[in-house]
Amino acid sequence: MSVTSRFGTSEAVDNAPLWKYVTKMDKVGDGGGNKSFTCNYCLCAFKGSYSRVKAHLLKILNLGIKACPKVSYKHMAEMQKMSDLAKQRKKPNLVSLPPHSGSTPKEGSASTSEAVLPMKRKVPGNSPLEKAFNKQSRDKLDSLIARAFYSGGYVPPGYNSLRTTLLQKKRAHMEQLMKPIKSSWKDKGLSIVSDGWTDAQRMPLINFMGTSELGPIFLKTIDGTKEYKDRHYIARLLLDAISEVGPHKVVQVITDNAAVMKSTGSIVEAEYSHIFWTPCVVHTLNLALKNICAAKNTEKNEVTFEACHWIIEIIDDASFIRIFIMNHSMRLAIFNEFSPLKLLAVAETRFAETRFASMLIMLKRLRDIKKNLQAMVISEQWISYKEDDVGKATNVQNLILNDVWWDKVDFILKFTKPIYDMIRVANTDTPILHLVYEMWDTMIEKVKEVIFRYEGVQENETSSFFNVIYDILIDRWTKNSTPLHCLAHSLNPKYYTEQWLNASPNRVPPHRDIEISDERNKCLKRYFPNSEDKRKVNMENKEEYGKGKSKKWDIGGDTWDEPFGGAGLLSIASLSLDEPELEVVLFYNSDGGHDGDNDEEDDIVITGSSGRLFFYLNLMFI
Repeated sequence: MSVTSRFGTSEAVDNAPLWKYVTKMDKVGDGGGNKSFTCNYCLCAFKGSYSRVKAHLLKILNLGIKACPKVSYKHMAEMQKMSDLAKQRKKPNLVSLPPHSGSTPKEGSASTSEAVLPMKRKVPGNSPLEKAFNKQSRDKLDSLIARAFYSGGYVPPGYNSLRTTLLQKKRAHMEQLMKPIKSSWKDKGLSIVSDGWTDAQRMPLINFMGTSELGPIFLKTIDGTKEYKDRHYIARLLLDAISEVGPHKVVQVITDNAAVMKSTGSIVEAEYSHIFWTPCVVHTLNLALKNICAAKNTEKNEVTFEACHWIIEIIDDASFIRIFIMNHSMRLAIFNEFSPLKLLAVAETRFAETRFASMLIMLKRLRDIKKNLQAMVISEQWISYKEDDVGKATNVQNLILNDVWWDKVDFILKFTKPIYDMIRVANTDTPILHLVYEMWDTMIEKVKEVIFRYEGVQENETSSFFNVIYDILIDRWTKNSTPLHCLAHSLNPKYYTEQWLNASPNRVPPHRDIEISDERNKCLKRYFPNSEDKRKVNMENKEEYGKGKSKKWDIGGDTWDEPFGGAGLLSIASLSLDEPELEVVLFYNSDGGHDGDNDEEDDIVITGSSGRLFFYLNLMFI
């Protein structure tokens, strides 16, 4: 190696990102990159090269140096990302290839390298899901593959290497990326999220994910084609997943609200008393919308149907308008002349059983294009167009020009808006367990305010319609709530501040709320079955948390919540089971599913699903 090359390599090592987390001492010997250094976290002194610094800070085993016990999992994840970025920058820069279409930039336009830079402003088609199907990215990849074939001397990997060594290396790399997340589970805990999907071949798949404050990761998926999916079968799968990650690390299991899942949750809680079964919040809210917007005419549901049947009629009318316009090319062409918005692209498919918010989206879109629709049905094109079914065309025209009908549409959108807004907040992978209890109360109060204002009812009076809606929401909350919601609510410092308490006259701090205190005690009894441990916890609670403003509410490192992993309970993500992006990212398999009986297929599923999930979370995994 030349002197210049060696000097450049040494300079690059000296500028490596993880050196700033240690204090460099004297160099060891005349040659090589070995140095004495002291870790800034554990203050231990070591000798070695940058490889040992990296192994010490990132807790990489079998490299002749012990892992640093003082580095937190959050910092370790940041260091790993910095190390990966530095490694990526060291790779040689390649000249961008033109897209497959062969198009060239126009004269005076930016250069190719500038054109591919990401825009800072969010634009349509910039979401992780849309990026996965981005044509420009596919064309660029096609060009890179073409270059590999055209370059002399390169032999692409064959069938055997793709299914053995390369696949194993890719899985090992993926496991290394997930290691900081998995390492945090011991102290911070995790939630196991499970739900069933049906792939393109109509094969029933049951997926399992682990989610914590560092984000969700894919655990496994099971093909349930030949199985009868009763509570015992699903419970066995959940218990297996719990055993694989470690029962002492699991805080809760999140599923949908089906009756079989409730029975399954009881089996899991009986096996592990410290693990809670928690129904999906989004699924619960969608079921509440189903009870309101699609009330069934049964003997037990007579009161609800009587109060809400007009909502069903309005939604049916809206669906009728949409179908009548979209199911004929001429009518759709006339509509497109008057409206710049497409008619209900989100509602073109049949409503899913658990996505009744789609009904509200359809009504909102109709409301947004109200003037366009009215201009269309009174235009000469609409009047002069002759259609076999003149009766339906007249009915559509009458509905669109009916102010009373639009007034009812506005009312539905207004009183369901708090429910829909809560669905949007909960329908992410952001932690919300500590917010759910208060969100339900606030949502119900907002619904009440809208209904009372519309009906002209005073605060001290009653509304029969609101009473029906209130009963539906409370019934769903009763089925959804767990002691964990109350415990997490108690651990949120927001609900002890004067600003929050003074915002409403009926608010009290959590430790003075009887319902919250009772549910919190149920939770503590399951965490501390020993009466002496429970007594110590109660004493700490009484002495420290009941004293108004306490430094205990500075999240992190306090004794009372340490058994739950510090503030880790606040960071348990209530990952939505109704998020369609995750269905595509994780479990779509065009080759017909995964039977779980083959190590090679295990590697493919873990590597593919985890990789797509990292891409969905905007993490670099290559």
